[in-house]
Amino acid sequence: MREWRCRSRGAALMVLLVFGHVAAQAQSQEPQAGIYSCVDAKGRKLTSDRPIAECMDREQRLLNPSGTVRAKLAPPLTAQERVDAETKDKQDAEARSLQAEERRRDRVLLTRYPSKDFHDGERAAALAQAVLATQAANKRIEELQVDRRKMDAELEFYKKDPAKAPHLLRRQIDDIAQNIAIQQRFISEQDNEARRINTRFDQELVRLKQLWLAQARLTPASGNAKKSP
Repeated sequence: MREWRCRSRGAALMVLLVFGHVAAQAQSQEPQAGIYSCVDAKGRKLTSDRPIAECMDREQRLLNPSGTVRAKLAPPLTAQERVDAETKDKQDAEARSLQAEERRRDRVLLTRYPSKDFHDGERAAALAQAVLATQAANKRIEELQVDRRKMDAELEFYKKDPAKAPHLLRRQIDDIAQNIAIQQRFISEQDNEARRINTRFDQELVRLKQLWLAQARLTPASGNAKKSP
Protein backbone atom coordinates (compact mmCIF):
# COMPACT_ATOMS: atom_id res chain seq x y z
CA MET A 1 0.00 0.00 0.00
CA ARG A 2 2.79 2.41 0.91
CA GLU A 3 4.54 1.64 -2.38
CA TRP A 4 1.30 2.37 -4.30
CA ARG A 5 0.89 5.73 -2.52
CA CYS A 6 4.49 6.69 -3.28
CA ARG A 7 3.99 5.89 -6.92
CA SER A 8 0.74 7.92 -7.01
CA ARG A 9 2.42 10.91 -5.41
CA GLY A 10 5.31 10.61 -7.85
CA ALA A 11 2.93 10.52 -10.81
CA ALA A 12 1.04 13.55 -9.51
CA LEU A 13 4.28 15.47 -9.02
CA MET A 14 5.34 14.63 -12.57
CA VAL A 15 2.02 15.94 -13.92
CA LEU A 16 2.45 19.19 -12.01
CA LEU A 17 5.96 19.62 -13.38
CA VAL A 18 4.81 19.05 -16.95
CA PHE A 19 1.92 21.53 -16.61
CA GLY A 20 4.26 24.04 -14.99
CA HIS A 21 6.70 23.75 -17.88
CA VAL A 22 3.94 24.19 -20.47
CA ALA A 23 2.60 27.22 -18.62
CA ALA A 24 6.05 28.79 -18.49
CA GLN A 25 6.48 28.30 -22.23
CA ALA A 26 3.10 29.89 -22.91
CA GLN A 27 4.00 32.88 -20.79
CA SER A 28 7.34 33.32 -22.56
CA GLN A 29 5.57 33.45 -25.92
CA GLU A 30 3.13 36.16 -24.83
CA PRO A 31 3.89 39.82 -25.73
CA GLN A 32 6.00 41.63 -23.19
CA ALA A 33 4.09 43.93 -20.84
CA GLY A 34 4.63 47.60 -21.52
CA ILE A 35 3.65 50.35 -23.91
CA TYR A 36 4.15 49.76 -27.65
CA SER A 37 4.71 52.81 -29.81
CA CYS A 38 5.23 53.37 -33.53
CA VAL A 39 4.51 55.65 -36.48
CA ASP A 40 2.34 53.94 -39.08
CA ALA A 41 2.42 54.31 -42.87
CA LYS A 42 0.12 57.34 -42.64
CA GLY A 43 2.45 59.14 -40.26
CA ARG A 44 0.27 58.62 -37.21
CA LYS A 45 1.92 57.94 -33.89
CA LEU A 46 0.20 54.96 -32.30
CA THR A 47 0.48 53.44 -28.85
CA SER A 48 -0.92 50.26 -27.35
CA ASP A 49 -0.38 47.78 -24.57
CA ARG A 50 0.17 45.07 -27.21
CA PRO A 51 2.11 44.92 -30.52
CA ILE A 52 0.41 47.26 -32.99
CA ALA A 53 -1.05 45.55 -36.06
CA GLU A 54 -0.76 48.70 -38.21
CA CYS A 55 3.02 48.71 -37.63
CA MET A 56 3.82 45.06 -38.22
CA ASP A 57 5.80 46.12 -41.30
CA ARG A 58 8.01 48.56 -39.39
CA GLU A 59 9.96 48.99 -36.18
CA GLN A 60 8.04 49.31 -32.92
CA ARG A 61 9.39 50.56 -29.61
CA LEU A 62 8.57 48.97 -26.30
CA LEU A 63 8.43 51.69 -23.63
CA ASN A 64 8.69 51.57 -19.88
CA PRO A 65 5.97 53.26 -17.85
CA SER A 66 8.35 56.21 -17.50
CA GLY A 67 8.46 56.59 -21.30
CA THR A 68 12.04 55.38 -21.74
CA VAL A 69 12.75 52.83 -24.47
CA ARG A 70 13.06 49.30 -23.12
CA ALA A 71 13.53 47.56 -26.47
CA LYS A 72 13.14 48.03 -30.21
CA LEU A 73 11.17 45.38 -32.09
CA ALA A 74 12.19 44.85 -35.69
CA PRO A 75 9.48 43.93 -38.22
CA PRO A 76 9.32 40.30 -39.46
CA LEU A 77 11.62 39.55 -42.36
CA THR A 78 10.18 39.29 -45.83
CA ALA A 79 10.77 36.16 -47.89
CA GLN A 80 13.58 37.90 -49.82
CA GLU A 81 15.11 39.23 -46.61
CA ARG A 82 15.12 35.71 -45.15
CA VAL A 83 16.85 34.42 -48.28
CA ASP A 84 19.40 37.25 -48.06
CA ALA A 85 19.98 36.56 -44.37
CA GLU A 86 20.47 32.84 -44.99
CA THR A 87 22.87 33.60 -47.84
CA LYS A 88 24.86 35.97 -45.63
CA ASP A 89 24.95 33.39 -42.81
CA LYS A 90 26.25 30.81 -45.27
CA GLN A 91 28.89 33.19 -46.60
CA ASP A 92 29.95 34.09 -43.05
CA ALA A 93 30.22 30.40 -42.16
CA GLU A 94 32.34 29.74 -45.25
CA ALA A 95 34.57 32.71 -44.41
CA ARG A 96 35.05 31.42 -40.86
CA SER A 97 35.87 27.98 -42.24
CA LEU A 98 38.44 29.45 -44.63
CA GLN A 99 40.01 31.47 -41.80
CA ALA A 100 40.21 28.37 -39.63
CA GLU A 101 41.81 26.41 -42.47
CA GLU A 102 44.31 29.23 -43.08
CA ARG A 103 45.26 29.26 -39.40
CA ARG A 104 45.70 25.49 -39.50
CA ARG A 105 47.98 25.76 -42.56
CA ASP A 106 49.98 28.48 -40.82
CA ARG A 107 50.50 26.23 -37.78
CA VAL A 108 51.61 23.38 -40.04
CA LEU A 109 54.05 25.68 -41.87
CA LEU A 110 55.59 26.98 -38.65
CA THR A 111 55.92 23.48 -37.24
CA ARG A 112 57.56 22.19 -40.42
CA TYR A 113 59.76 25.22 -41.02
CA PRO A 114 60.72 26.89 -37.71
CA SER A 115 63.38 28.91 -39.53
CA LYS A 116 64.55 29.83 -43.04
CA ASP A 117 67.35 27.27 -42.84
CA PHE A 118 64.82 24.44 -42.63
CA HIS A 119 62.86 25.86 -45.56
CA ASP A 120 65.98 26.35 -47.71
CA GLY A 121 67.11 22.82 -46.90
CA GLU A 122 63.85 21.25 -48.02
CA ARG A 123 63.81 23.36 -51.18
CA ALA A 124 67.31 22.16 -52.03
CA ALA A 125 66.33 18.52 -51.38
CA ALA A 126 63.27 18.81 -53.63
CA LEU A 127 65.27 20.44 -56.43
CA ALA A 128 68.04 17.86 -56.09
CA GLN A 129 65.65 15.12 -57.22
CA ALA A 130 64.84 17.01 -60.41
CA VAL A 131 68.53 17.69 -60.99
CA LEU A 132 69.44 14.01 -60.57
CA ALA A 133 66.65 12.98 -62.94
CA THR A 134 67.86 15.50 -65.52
CA GLN A 135 71.43 14.31 -65.20
CA ALA A 136 70.33 10.70 -65.71
CA ALA A 137 68.36 11.68 -68.82
CA ASN A 138 71.33 13.61 -70.25
CA LYS A 139 73.59 10.63 -69.64
CA ARG A 140 71.13 8.38 -71.46
CA ILE A 141 71.08 10.80 -74.40
CA GLU A 142 74.88 10.67 -74.59
CA GLU A 143 74.75 6.87 -74.68
CA LEU A 144 72.13 6.94 -77.42
CA GLN A 145 74.20 9.42 -79.43
CA VAL A 146 77.20 7.08 -79.20
CA ASP A 147 75.00 4.27 -80.58
CA ARG A 148 73.73 6.61 -83.29
CA ARG A 149 77.26 7.43 -84.41
CA LYS A 150 77.96 3.71 -84.73
CA MET A 151 74.84 3.30 -86.85
CA ASP A 152 75.84 6.27 -89.00
CA ALA A 153 79.25 4.65 -89.58
CA GLU A 154 77.54 1.49 -90.77
CA LEU A 155 75.22 3.54 -92.93
CA GLU A 156 78.23 5.00 -94.77
CA PHE A 157 78.57 1.71 -96.62
CA TYR A 158 75.19 2.38 -98.24
CA LYS A 159 75.75 6.07 -98.92
CA LYS A 160 75.55 5.67 -102.68
CA ASP A 161 72.36 3.63 -102.43
CA PRO A 162 70.61 4.15 -99.03
CA ALA A 163 67.72 1.95 -100.16
CA LYS A 164 70.03 -1.07 -99.83
CA ALA A 165 70.63 -0.38 -96.13
CA PRO A 166 69.37 -3.29 -93.98
CA HIS A 167 65.89 -2.83 -92.52
CA LEU A 168 67.20 -3.66 -89.03
CA LEU A 169 69.78 -0.86 -89.26
CA ARG A 170 67.17 1.70 -90.32
CA ARG A 171 64.84 0.55 -87.54
CA GLN A 172 67.62 0.87 -84.95
CA ILE A 173 68.34 4.43 -86.12
CA ASP A 174 64.64 5.31 -85.81
CA ASP A 175 64.47 3.77 -82.33
CA ILE A 176 67.46 5.80 -81.21
CA ALA A 177 65.88 9.01 -82.53
CA GLN A 178 62.63 8.23 -80.69
CA ASN A 179 64.44 7.45 -77.45
CA ILE A 180 66.42 10.69 -77.64
CA ALA A 181 63.16 12.60 -78.16
CA ILE A 182 61.65 10.84 -75.12
CA GLN A 183 64.61 11.80 -72.95
CA GLN A 184 64.45 15.39 -74.15
CA ARG A 185 60.75 15.59 -73.24
CA PHE A 186 61.58 14.14 -69.84
CA ILE A 187 64.24 16.81 -69.30
CA SER A 188 61.71 19.49 -70.25
CA GLU A 189 59.28 18.05 -67.70
CA GLN A 190 61.95 18.14 -65.02
CA ASP A 191 62.66 21.77 -65.85
CA ASN A 192 58.95 22.52 -65.41
CA GLU A 193 58.95 20.57 -62.15
CA ALA A 194 61.88 22.61 -60.87
CA ARG A 195 59.99 25.80 -61.70
CA ARG A 196 56.91 24.50 -59.86
CA ILE A 197 59.04 23.63 -56.84
CA ASN A 198 60.63 27.06 -56.75
CA THR A 199 57.24 28.76 -57.19
CA ARG A 200 55.75 26.77 -54.30
CA PHE A 201 58.67 27.46 -52.00
CA ASP A 202 58.70 31.15 -52.98
CA GLN A 203 55.01 31.46 -52.10
CA GLU A 204 55.55 29.63 -48.81
CA LEU A 205 58.49 31.86 -48.00
CA VAL A 206 56.39 35.02 -48.37
CA ARG A 207 53.92 33.72 -45.79
CA LEU A 208 56.60 32.23 -43.55
CA LYS A 209 58.43 35.55 -43.29
CA GLN A 210 55.23 37.10 -41.95
CA LEU A 211 54.72 34.23 -39.49
CA TRP A 212 58.35 34.27 -38.31
CA LEU A 213 58.15 38.02 -37.76
CA ALA A 214 54.91 37.73 -35.77
CA GLN A 215 56.37 34.88 -33.75
CA ALA A 216 59.53 36.87 -33.03
CA ARG A 217 57.45 39.77 -31.75
CA LEU A 218 55.54 37.50 -29.37
CA THR A 219 58.50 35.49 -28.09
CA PRO A 220 60.32 38.30 -26.19
CA ALA A 221 57.05 39.35 -24.52
CA SER A 222 56.45 35.78 -23.43
CA GLY A 223 59.98 35.53 -22.09
CA ASN A 224 59.63 38.77 -20.12
CA ALA A 225 56.33 37.61 -18.71
CA LYS A 226 57.98 34.48 -17.36
CA LYS A 227 60.79 36.46 -15.74
CA SER A 228 58.39 38.86 -14.02
CA PRO A 229 57.81 38.07 -10.32
